[in-house]
Amino acid sequence: MSVGHTAVTTPVPTEPVIVCETPQDECGVRDVLDRLGDKWSVYVVVELASGIRRFKELQRAIPGNISQRMLTLTVRRLERDGLVARTVHPTIPPQVEYELTEMGHSLTHLVKTLADWSIAHRPVIAASREAWDAATTTEPTTAP
Repeated sequence: MSVGHTAVTTPVPTEPVIVCETPQDECGVRDVLDRLGDKWSVYVVVELASGIRRFKELQRAIPGNISQRMLTLTVRRLERDGLVARTVHPTIPPQVEYELTEMGHSLTHLVKTLADWSIAHRPVIAASREAWDAATTTEPTTAP
């Protein structure tokens, strides 16, 4: 057994978590996870869950100093996926607002569940990382 692995703590499921027609199909899961797993998309969804935001409001509300270009790319991708709606008001200069679509709102409970799980398990994960780092002779890594 590798360092840090002492026992299997969860039973093996009797049914697969994801059932696809073929292994190559992946049921579209990878495509969705790629979108939601990027650095900024979850932050945008979380911020828009509380209501409509103008571009600069959204940019200021997102932690980590997201650049204007990266925010533009992120909201465009989320809009393309049907999670965000963009409204342009015919003013000078044009005023642009973003909001979650119905499908985008349906995602927020999953994001909250993941955030709650992360908060609840953060101390255990930190302790596990410290134990693993102490037991290994190589540099700590963020990749599994």
